[in-house]
Amino acid sequence: RVQLVESGGGSVQAGGSLRLSCAASGDSVSNYCMGWFRQAPGKEREGVAGISTGGGRTYYGDSVKGRFTISRDNTKNTLYLQMNSLKPEDTAMYYCAAGPTYVCYLGSWSPYKYWGQGTQVTVSS
Repeated sequence: RVQLVESGGGSVQAGGSLRLSCAASGDSVSNYCMGWFRQAPGKEREGVAGISTGGGRTYYGDSVKGRFTISRDNTKNTLYLQMNSLKPEDTAMYYCAAGPTYVCYLGSWSPYKYWGQGTQVTVSS
């Protein structure tokens, strides 16, 4: 079982940037497809980005394409999300998740099995 802890959230003005991190323990992230999700109050959870075990395949939700970049450092057992050109509509709780490897091969948003507790991102206009 892998435990996930997100960090790096905060408050930023529109147009700004943030970098989220997700530190894993209990197992190696190299065994998992990894992803970032977000959920705003009153809205359903949304897939933001996914990355395959070796980092060779990445995919993004339509609303963040060209602005967000997912990456991973398996030697540090850590997942990242670089968020640029942030918009107020990016305001949400952001979660990292780990799932079986085939999820990334399919470019799917499910099923992810392990979840972090989340980190809040707030973008003001």
